[in-house]
Amino acid sequence: MNITVKDLLDAGVHFGHQLRRWNPKSKPYVFDNRHGISIIDLEKTYDLLENASKAIEEIVSQGKQILLVGTKRQAETPIRELAAATNMPFCVNRWMGGTLTNFETVSSSLAKYKSFLRMEEDGSLDKMHGKEVAAIKRQMSRMHRNFEGMLNLQGIPGALFVIDSHNEAIAVAEANRVKIPVIALVDSNSDPSVLSHPIPGNDDSAKSIRIIVDVVLDAIQTGASNRVSTPTKRKDITPITQEPDFVDQEDEPEVTLPEGYSESDFDDRKEESTEITEPAAKDVSQESSSNEEEKITEIEEPETDSTKDE
Repeated sequence: MNITVKDLLDAGVHFGHQLRRWNPKSKPYVFDNRHGISIIDLEKTYDLLENASKAIEEIVSQGKQILLVGTKRQAETPIRELAAATNMPFCVNRWMGGTLTNFETVSSSLAKYKSFLRMEEDGSLDKMHGKEVAAIKRQMSRMHRNFEGMLNLQGIPGALFVIDSHNEAIAVAEANRVKIPVIALVDSNSDPSVLSHPIPGNDDSAKSIRIIVDVVLDAIQTGASNRVSTPTKRKDITPITQEPDFVDQEDEPEVTLPEGYSESDFDDRKEESTEITEPAAKDVSQESSSNEEEKITEIEEPETDSTKDE
């Protein structure tokens, strides 16, 4: 992380709620009570914020989305800016009950809202009757309030990042029911035991919310840069087996012999053929030499006879 405990102190993260609004389950994270206000231990806040940052990096690196939730006035602008910088789904107007536990109905409503937006873009909405257009416009205004930041939501998110878990108790309960991790900024009036990664701190100050959101922004960007695309495996494709190449291999291909023959038969015949051909070659050479000698004698004999007659 790029922040220190002093940065958290300067942002006022250590200021909690009044003692009359204190939740006993937040006692492990409270340093002291002064002037009727709970003081949060920033050392524990820093350690838990670092753990939450690592968890966010791991979730984003796996290709999952993080749903950003902050419907209170102080958290609306930081959450919008965080969603715009990371392209993550967000909810800043109103948490609609059943967003996670009844996701099938919500996804159908999202598809309907997207179809209305396409009709408005291509101009087909203007070609409809006036009463139908007015009814669709009313539905779109209601859907815009409920699904403004969820148009890019791809299934159930991998985690939930919440500002003020006490104010977003319904969202936290739904996330726990579908068993997804919840990272939340919790004040001294909240129950941190229902969160997988609590971040104790002031959730009413815009400056305190901003510094926590900046850490979450860095974690999401780091996780996105470490994201590894895994190759998809298709079951309908059979692997192609390459035929053996005998040219590159040292051993010759196996040849099947006809019935009644063996390798020893061919070896014996090969030896006999070599034994026979060598003497035959010698005999041929001897016969050719004897024939030449006979021809020479036949030519020389008549000369001897003519001399004798004379």
